[in-house]
Amino acid sequence: MNTPAAVDTKRAAGLPRKGRIRQEHEAGILRAAERVFARAGFSAATMNGIAQEAGLPKSNLHYYFRTKQAIYRAVLTNILQLWLAPTEVIRDDRHPGDALAHYIRAKMKLTAERPDASRVFANEVLHGAPEIGGYLRRELRALVRDKARVIDGWIARGWMRPLDPVHLFFTIWAATQTYADFDAQVCAVLGRRQLTEADFERATEHVVSLVLQGCGVMNGGPGALLAAGSPR
Repeated sequence: MNTPAAVDTKRAAGLPRKGRIRQEHEAGILRAAERVFARAGFSAATMNGIAQEAGLPKSNLHYYFRTKQAIYRAVLTNILQLWLAPTEVIRDDRHPGDALAHYIRAKMKLTAERPDASRVFANEVLHGAPEIGGYLRRELRALVRDKARVIDGWIARGWMRPLDPVHLFFTIWAATQTYADFDAQVCAVLGRRQLTEADFERATEHVVSLVLQGCGVMNGGPGALLAAGSPR
């Protein structure tokens, strides 16, 4: 997929003023569209509703995006770019206790700050991923395979228990995104009207602890292994 239309602050700073203004307007439209698509889904969302959410005349919206599908694709591209950036920390030169904890915390922070992004993505996938299916089968699959090789390397060094790296990603995604996608259920069980910052902090540390212990590592550098996961 193409580079997202959201504002990249550093890149925008080097653009002419007109270019920066355009990026800022596009970013505002995409955030508004994200909220609308999260509430209504693609089918029920309208250009008029997105324009109202963005605080723009409908004609201005069409200046930046000709169709609802174009906006939807840009929103999904933006979400994927946002979510995949934290995987950069999963590298050969990092210890799994540090890298996985960092990745989970980054994912939970995005869940707390951008819950609508998670809901838009979930709705797209639940409908068979008609817009991003190709991306999932190509780019995402390749990325997960690349990161799985890193995790296999950690396992070979005795830094983790043997496990399926690909399914580890599924577990992390499910555990982190549930606090956005199923927040009504979480709030009902916790007796909250909405999740607080303290709730997210507690949930984050729970997920970090659960995953690291399941992997047989602790947050730290080499040698910070649980006894059951020590090198063979």
